[in-house]
Amino acid sequence: MGIAERVLTTIHKYSMLSQGDRVLISLSGGPDSVCLLSILHSLKTAFGVHLFAAYIDHGLRPDETPDEIEFCSNICKSKNIPFLSKSIDVATYSKQMGINKQEAARELRYQALDGIALELGTNKIAVAHNANDQVETVLMRLFRGAGPSGLSGITPVRGHIIRPLIEVERAEIEEFLEAEKTGFVIDSSNLKEEYLRNKIRKLMMPEIKKINADFVKTISRTADIIRDEERYFDLIVTKTLMKLITRKGDSSIELFLGPLEIMDTVILRRVLRRAINETKGLRGISFIHIDDIITLIKNGKSGDRIYLPDDIRVIKKYSTLIITSEKPVMLGVYSIDGPGEIALPEISMIIRLRIINISEVEEEKCVIKNIVYIDADKAAFPLTIRSRKAGDYFYPIGLGNKKKLQDYFVDEKIPRDERDAVPLITSNNNIIWVVGHRLDERYKVEKDTKRILKFEIRQMK
Repeated sequence: MGIAERVLTTIHKYSMLSQGDRVLISLSGGPDSVCLLSILHSLKTAFGVHLFAAYIDHGLRPDETPDEIEFCSNICKSKNIPFLSKSIDVATYSKQMGINKQEAARELRYQALDGIALELGTNKIAVAHNANDQVETVLMRLFRGAGPSGLSGITPVRGHIIRPLIEVERAEIEEFLEAEKTGFVIDSSNLKEEYLRNKIRKLMMPEIKKINADFVKTISRTADIIRDEERYFDLIVTKTLMKLITRKGDSSIELFLGPLEIMDTVILRRVLRRAINETKGLRGISFIHIDDIITLIKNGKSGDRIYLPDDIRVIKKYSTLIITSEKPVMLGVYSIDGPGEIALPEISMIIRLRIINISEVEEEKCVIKNIVYIDADKAAFPLTIRSRKAGDYFYPIGLGNKKKLQDYFVDEKIPRDERDAVPLITSNNNIIWVVGHRLDERYKVEKDTKRILKFEIRQMK
């Protein structure tokens, strides 16, 4: 079976094309993409598809890019395929996002292709990944400790992205181009051995083929099997997660805790990965992080939490598990000019201030969490309500000694993502009350106190 027939079989097998599709081909000028362009062009009439091609300039090889664009333009002109090119800034994006250039290039490339597809009105984007790319990807992920999802490799179809060459080996592509006397260009970055993929391609693959000449087919077939099983597990996970969700927003998801505590670990890992992906995405999330969440579920106490990469927090509540990437609440700054009420909408709290007589003080309530009394003559209006700042300290009532606010929060086990939401009532920048927690010894009511300022907090309805 010739390569064109093989590609046709793959297209039918994965339902890649339909009559009348408008297909954008990602064309780099390399052997794979040139082969893809040629074969799709030969199948154009059979499928009644409309072809377009685009070159994405990554901005990394300025000396080579102009020649590549010219080559791609000429080959498209010879086949009467509309062609355009677009530039992306991989280096800048890599620094901004804190990712390597290969990952940055991939993300920006697909974004650019999506933009071009929208501009041209194409409904499919064809990229030239082949069977060798599939094997290299599986091995790379294996070395990095991927689970079954990662080892399922490159999907032949992902949404509107199609990969017609995914079952064709690189040697077959080279033979096809030689037989067709079709030229191509070589990307110099593919020759650099500092990249893991290139090391696998140049150093490992030739040695492995000495043991198993059909190694590429073998690994590709294994990836196919894993991918089929992953689809089955995906269905189970989808049904399971639907029953677990109590609340869900763009950056937060809350799950019933009870079923998670007794769930089989194999399913639990997948459910947690899906839940995290629903909130922020899985970049930076490893097997170890998932197991940390499982430990929290099984052994943690209500209120315990763990912090994951990319500002994701997992919080165990009494009956639910919250996975969130929402930014922690940061309290504003408020001025109190005298008795009355002041609302803190960020935390849905109202603080009420009253000047009262000593006879109105309920002794047992002097230090409870929602009411405190202070000597009004020790604090000067205007008072300020604010969140913590570096260097804050106070004298916790009952302790007598000076204590850093940071140390107090740690000792009281106040989670770090909640500390900026704890109001501090201050006088001349001295902390009077860590609201809802502890009064400062310096402002307490004493025997000779003449006037009393009562603070009372309540939640907004």
